[in-house]
Amino acid sequence: MRYSRSAAFARLYRKLPPDRRSRVDEAILAFDAALARGTLSQGLGLKELRPRLWEIRAGLLDRVLFARAGDEIEFLLVGTHDEIKRFLARL
Repeated sequence: MRYSRSAAFARLYRKLPPDRRSRVDEAILAFDAALARGTLSQGLGLKELRPRLWEIRAGLLDRVLFARAGDEIEFLLVGTHDEIKRFLARL
């Protein structure tokens, strides 16, 4: 699996306080490990929001939005549930 981060994701990630940034890192690592094992944990809150657009939970507050195409995953956005909803409404 190949991973990349959009410029928007990188910008929003840098703005997060260290504790929230750490939870995002942990969620992404857990997601990667689950993909490698071939089993996804319910704790990740993996959910398909639109075709090819998915989210995982990074703690109670934050979500990580990503696009998946074949063996490539691009992390698009990190934010609250409402921020993700607003982003999707603009698509």
